[in-house]
Amino acid sequence: MKPITELNETETWIFDLDNTLYPASSGLMAEVSSRMTLFVAETLGVASDTALVEQKRMFREHGTTLRGLMNDHEVDPDEFMAFVHTVDYTRVDRSPRLATVLSNLPGRKIVYTNASVAHAESVLDRLGVRDAFAGIFDVAAADYIPKPHPPSYAILATEHGVDPVHSVMVEDIAPNLAPAAEMGMTTLWVRHDSEPNPYWATPDGEADYVHHETDDLLAWLENVVKQA
Repeated sequence: MKPITELNETETWIFDLDNTLYPASSGLMAEVSSRMTLFVAETLGVASDTALVEQKRMFREHGTTLRGLMNDHEVDPDEFMAFVHTVDYTRVDRSPRLATVLSNLPGRKIVYTNASVAHAESVLDRLGVRDAFAGIFDVAAADYIPKPHPPSYAILATEHGVDPVHSVMVEDIAPNLAPAAEMGMTTLWVRHDSEPNPYWATPDGEADYVHHETDDLLAWLENVVKQA
C-alpha cells in the first residue's frame, strides 16, 4: 500500500466501470440488473421473483450472473450481453471534470469490467472520457472469468503488462479489491453517492485489502493530482 502522497508516481490506474466512473444514482446499473432478471426469467421459463432468487444465487456462487448462466445453462455470453445492455445510456451525464482529472492524472488508465467492451465504450462515450483510457479489459478478455476470481487479474496483468506494485485499482465492490491487494496493488474503494453500497459490495471483516476509500472519486483523484 502506498499513501496518497506517493500515488502521483503510479504507472497504471485500473478503474472499474459501473457505479465507479459514474454515480450509482444514475440508475444505469439498476436497469442492467432488471434486464438480467428478465433474461434469467425468459431463459429458465420462470416467474420474475423466482428469476431474481436464481440470479442472486448465480452471482453469489459464480461471481456474475453470466458466469452462472454459462456454467449451469450453457448460455451464449454474447446473447446475454446484448440483451442486458439494451439500456438507456442517456442516464449517464457527460463529465468534463472527470475528463480533466484523468488527463492530469499521471500514469496510464485501463478500464477493468465484468461487462463487455461495447458496454464500456457506450458509458465512456457518454462521460466524454473514452480517449483517456489506454485499454478496456472486459470479461471476454478474461476468458469469462469475472472479478473477484484471481485468474482474471493475472490475465489482466499479463495482457496489459501491469506491474502490481506500481498500480492502483479503483472499485465500488470492495471484495473485488482483495485479489488486487494480494498481488501488491494499492486499492481504492468507492462508496456510492446516493445510498450505502449493498452489503455484498462492502468490505469483509477488517478488510485489510481496502487501502483507501472515498465517497467522492473526483475530489480524491484531484487530491492525487495536487501531489504531482
